[in-house]
Amino acid sequence: LLSDPDAAIINRYGLFNQADPRGRAIPHPTAYVIDMEGRVRWKFIEVNYRIRPTNEDILAALAEIEGM
Repeated sequence: LLSDPDAAIINRYGLFNQADPRGRAIPHPTAYVIDMEGRVRWKFIEVNYRIRPTNEDILAALAEIEGM
């Protein structure tokens, strides 16, 4: 879990949605699963702010990684 109240990480990885119809820059919904070695094993990045990964999506990714 990562909290990014100053948007430092969002800016670093280019995850701001500059095309927000309301004229505000909001982050793209994003989730990563990172293993114990620091490798990204699963990611979800969506340009539509209304579409977000479900808990089930993330749990399925974790289960798949555990099974490897």
